Order: sequence, then C-alpha cells, then structure tokens
Amino acid sequence: MLKKYLSLRWVLLGTAIVTILGLTAMNVFSLFRLHQTTIESDLENKKLQVSEFTDKVHHRFFNPYWGIDKLDMDHTQRVFEQTGQFPPAFQRHIEQAAADSIFTDIYFKPHGCRACQNETSLLRFDQLDRKFKPTTEYSEFVCDGMGIARTRMKVLIDEYRFNYKSIFDTHYSMTLALINLSEQEIFGYLTMLIDQDYLVNEYLHKELVRRFGNPDSSGVVVWLRDWTKDETVISSDHARTFDEDKVQYKQRFPDFFDNWTLKVAFTESPTIAASKASLFKNFAVLGGAVVILLGAIGFIFVTAQKERALAERQAGFLANVTHELKTPLAVMQAAGENLADGRVDNKERLQSYGRHIHSEALRLKRMIEKLLDVAKADAGQSIIEPKPVDLNRLVQRYLDNHEPYINNKGFTLDISMDESLPPVMVDEDSFNTIIGNLVENAIKYSEDEKYIGIQLQKKHTQVRLEIEDHGVGIPRSAIKHIFEKFYRVEDSLTAQSKGHGLGLSIVKNLVELNGGTIQVDSVKGNGSTFIVEFPILVDPGNNGNGTTDEQSQQHINQQDKPQYVG
Repeated sequence: MLKKYLSLRWVLLGTAIVTILGLTAMNVFSLFRLHQTTIESDLENKKLQVSEFTDKVHHRFFNPYWGIDKLDMDHTQRVFEQTGQFPPAFQRHIEQAAADSIFTDIYFKPHGCRACQNETSLLRFDQLDRKFKPTTEYSEFVCDGMGIARTRMKVLIDEYRFNYKSIFDTHYSMTLALINLSEQEIFGYLTMLIDQDYLVNEYLHKELVRRFGNPDSSGVVVWLRDWTKDETVISSDHARTFDEDKVQYKQRFPDFFDNWTLKVAFTESPTIAASKASLFKNFAVLGGAVVILLGAIGFIFVTAQKERALAERQAGFLANVTHELKTPLAVMQAAGENLADGRVDNKERLQSYGRHIHSEALRLKRMIEKLLDVAKADAGQSIIEPKPVDLNRLVQRYLDNHEPYINNKGFTLDISMDESLPPVMVDEDSFNTIIGNLVENAIKYSEDEKYIGIQLQKKHTQVRLEIEDHGVGIPRSAIKHIFEKFYRVEDSLTAQSKGHGLGLSIVKNLVELNGGTIQVDSVKGNGSTFIVEFPILVDPGNNGNGTTDEQSQQHINQQDKPQYVG
C-alpha cells in the first residue's frame, strides 16, 4: 500500500510539474505573440503614416482642381473658342492653382496650337489681370510637360472616360489634358510649372520633419531618394546617414514624382520600447512565480517524503523499543519471581540474580533516559546548567568510570589531552551524555580493529574533542542524515547491533544547546572521527582576542545560574 501511494505521489508530482511548465510555455508564447502583434501593429501604423504623407502631398497638387471632373468640358471648350478665356467655373480652379506657392506659372496650349514646335506663342495666365495672355517666353519644362502629356494621351484617348487627365513630368511640371468627351478629343493642355526650391526645401522638408523628425518619438527615419541620381533629396533627420541596409520599407508617390522614392528605416518607438519592457517584466514575474511554485511543490514533496521516512523510522523504533523494553522487564520479572518464591537460597546464585536485575534495570534506565531526552528536545524543554569547566577534568572523570568497561570490551584506548586548556561554558551532565554516546557508538560499530582515540586540544578560539574509531565507517550518502532522529545506517553490522537511532540526535542537540558544534569525518570501512568544539570562555595564556579578564568574569557570573532552554 505504501509503495502504491509513493508511486501515486510521483505521478502527481510529475503531472503538476508538466502542467506548470505547460501553462508557463503557453503564457510565454502568448506574451511573445502579444509583443510581436504590438510590433507588427506599430509597423503597420508607421507605414500608414508614410502613405498618408504621400496622400497629403498628392492632395496639395490636386486640391485646386477638386471638382473639375463635374464640369461640362464641351461647354468649356466652346466658351474658350469664342472668348479666348475659360468660363468662370473653370476660371476659379485656375486662380486657386495660381495662388498656390507650389506653382510658378500656368500655361495653356489649345488644340491645334503649334507652340513648342516652331516657337509660336503659348497662353500664360496673368494673375494680376486674371486672364490668359499670349507669350513667346516659356521654358523648356513647359514644352517637356506638354509633350509627355501629349504622348501619354495618344495611347489613352480612345478608352478614356473622364474629362481630364493629370500627368507629371517628374517634379518639374504638372499638366492637365482637358478632354471633350462628346467628341472624344483633347481640346488643350494646361501646364503648371512647379517651384522646385519651394517644393523641396519649404513644403516637403518641413512636412517630413513635422511628421517624422524625431526618431526617438516617431520611430521612423525617412529619406526622399532620387533613384536616377542615386542621391538623397531630403531626410527627416539629417543626423542619420542613408544606408540601404537599414531600409525596411519603400513608398512611391501615386502617379507623380516618378523619379522619387521614400525609403524608410524603423527605429524603436516608445510603443515598442514600452512593450519590450513590459515583456521582460512579465517574463521576470512569470519566471519568478514558476520558480517559487516549483520550489514550493518540490519542498512539499520532499517534506512529505521526509515525513514518510520519519514515520516509518518511528514505527520501526516503536516496535523495536517495545521489544527491548519487554526484554529487561521479562528478565527482572523472572528473577524477582524466583527470589519471591524462595527458590534461590544459594549465596552465589542470589548475587547472580541481583547482578542481572541491576544490569537490566540500568539498561532500562538508559533507554528511558534517551526517550526523555528526545522528548525534551522536541518540546524545547531541555534544562541545562552551564558553568565554567575544565574539559580535561570531565574527560578524565569519564575515563575513570568507564575505562574498565571499555577495556573489558577488548578496546585499546589512545588518550591525548592538552593539560593547559582554557575553560569553556558547558553543562557537565550534557558533556557526560555527549562523550558517553560517542564512545558507545565507537564500541558498537567497531568489529575487527578495536581502537578508540580520545583527543582534547585547543584549536584557535575553540576547545576541540575528537573521538576516533577504526570501525565500519559511514557511507558518504548517509553522513548528512546520521544526526536525524531514528536514522540508522543500513548494513550488516548495524542490523545485528541494538539501537534506536537516537544517540547522535541527542548528542547534536546537547552540543548546540551548549553553544558548540559537531561534525564527522568518516570513510566507509576506515572508521569515523567525531569532532565536537566549544568556544573558549577565558584564555589565561593569551587574552588578546577581544575578551578582557573582567568581561570574561562578568560573563561567568551571568552564566553561573541554571538556564531554561527552549
């Protein structure tokens, strides 16, 4: 049943981890896609802004002639042929174009006029008189514009269904071919010369700077390029040199400025920067949450495993201690019954029965004392009475009482003690329990070479007690567990020896209650060395470690009373 629950726990743990990682992956993908969508939306918005710029320029050129497609061009032609001027409805469009700074002069070439071929006159609009007047003074750009329009319209006239067609000679002129749809013929060409300096330096440059001037805020750098000359006409940011490798988008002008192209490089706009910062923050928060969640699940699982292992050790301990408590009780009961019934009257047998009862009583006492020590440590109710002591004296007293017993077990004792040790603040009963348990362990787990080394010396600001044996040693994997309650290293020798896994747990608790530390140095098969260290209270030989004699004595006086620890 336990194995079944253990397998189920592993399955649930794996499922939880896979679920968390799956949800995390989905969230990462969603956040990344949201960031990508923000970037794509921002880029589309920037492209739309560039397109809107070309539309605005287009509107600037065609605004004066907005609505000309609603006029009756047959009527316009008849009026012009009769008066030499356009009717008022058409005249208003011409006057509006003439008032726009983007145009310099407006010329009209009626159908059948031979101007530009034999240097005859053209009609030029006079803004002061608001009339077209003949003139022989016109630039080649006028003739170029009209010639391009005438060539284009030869191809389009048969299929064309509108009353005019606008045709640009790059950025030099704009020509309107006026079409009489009733006759399906062109009755004249109206050409507007473009002020190139105003167009480039006043209108286009200012508009580019206004819309895209600061790349940090607009996220766009725009260059107006003349592809025929391979040169930059203007730029939205003069600090940015044109680089074809940086160009990410191109935009042409619709049906005009054929030689010019807008080339665009996208920079990191505030929107994208904010989205990136938000993405990193979300990743950081999500990553932290996942780590915490996985850590919590792992901690809960490991804790549950430890609790399970502890419960199993406790169950084994209860079964073992119950059996071991019954053994001395049974011996004492049997001996007591024999004595009570008067069956034993021999003096030697009486002494033997007495020794059995005494040894089993001591054994029972030690077991109960260990249980009480563990219970007090768990409840935080261990009472200690620390006072300045010379550990040499305590170790020697222990040896006086137990050396015969150790020798009877066949062990060789190797004692090394520094005679000039400074005192330490330790509870004597605690120290007796510490050294007793460590020596008992050395005896219990030494099978072949029966050796116990006890060394006591000063080490820097500590007094160190080392207890060494040449026994079975401790596997590396078990060293971190040996101070846990009920833990016993599983091997053939420990299986044969009696014990409950409490001794080292009690030792560690008492060492720490007395302000000391304990560690073990062991290799399986080569014995173990337990090292216990207590801080020096007074160093008569060298009092230069920051503690004066007066301060030390005050500390002794303060500590010279029983302490309730827990």
